[in-house]
Amino acid sequence: MEIGVQSKNVVMDEDPFSGFQMLKKTGFSCVDFSLNSYLENTALYREEKNDFFDQSDRELETFFTPHKKGAKEAGIRIHQLHMPYPNYVPNGSRELNDYLRNVVAPKSMRICSFLECRYIVVHGFKLAKQLGSEEAEWERTEQFLHFLAPMAKELGITICIENLYQNTGGHLVEGPCCNVKKAAERIDRINEKYKAQVLGFCFDTGHANLVGIDFEGFLTALGDRLKVLHIHDNDGMKDLHQIPFTFTKTRENRTSTDWEGFVRGLRAIRFDGALSFETAPVLSSFPEAMKEDVLRLIGRIGRWFGTEAGLS
Repeated sequence: MEIGVQSKNVVMDEDPFSGFQMLKKTGFSCVDFSLNSYLENTALYREEKNDFFDQSDRELETFFTPHKKGAKEAGIRIHQLHMPYPNYVPNGSRELNDYLRNVVAPKSMRICSFLECRYIVVHGFKLAKQLGSEEAEWERTEQFLHFLAPMAKELGITICIENLYQNTGGHLVEGPCCNVKKAAERIDRINEKYKAQVLGFCFDTGHANLVGIDFEGFLTALGDRLKVLHIHDNDGMKDLHQIPFTFTKTRENRTSTDWEGFVRGLRAIRFDGALSFETAPVLSSFPEAMKEDVLRLIGRIGRWFGTEAGLS
């Protein structure tokens, strides 16, 4: 059983080794490398981009070499990586969206391979409202996946689609990949086409809680299509990325998130991946002096999940 957490707010570009060493010291064995930190979604939605991904492949490898060496020296495995998102900006300029597809996405795949990382998480396109249906939305996402699939097969990477939410008129509703039956069929069909595990699933507990997904049922239906996890908590109203068990719905302290269903689902499919937490915002809300304590708590919760789910 491996326990992981995001590199964001722990691993710094100036001295990656120290951050990875802190993760090892506080009980983690692997990391979710936050590549999305280098091209942030808030800027993309404003149609702003920096020049980070304009660097050549060699320059990017040079930049990430200290991270690769630092992780190995600290005994931390880079288990999963998050591609910058969105991969498509609704109502964005053609120039920006072409850049995200033709530059950022392929270079992200090559960075993933360079870091010897097996899984890369991507966000499906949020276009149901604009295109009129979930099916039309998925068609656009699938075109993007087919663009990346040959590279994924060549590099031995599995692209993982993630259950998302959508903000519509101030209400949070299901976004891409929230229908597990459709997700399973699509994963199987695409993998069959390429005769390789080019596509898998990332289950995000926080997003699932926001839209009322049945954790146990969803995970059980995914089965071995589930490759990576984003574990975090919220109040059921905002995507807060907090520590599990933080929020309750009643004075009797019934948890906001169905962690019991989460554990049952993992147990049912005998999940053999990493229990990885997407809780980077927590580390900026606590005092810096408490960072190691907070990380130890997150790691301890991961070990509890693993024990309860019967994972070895």
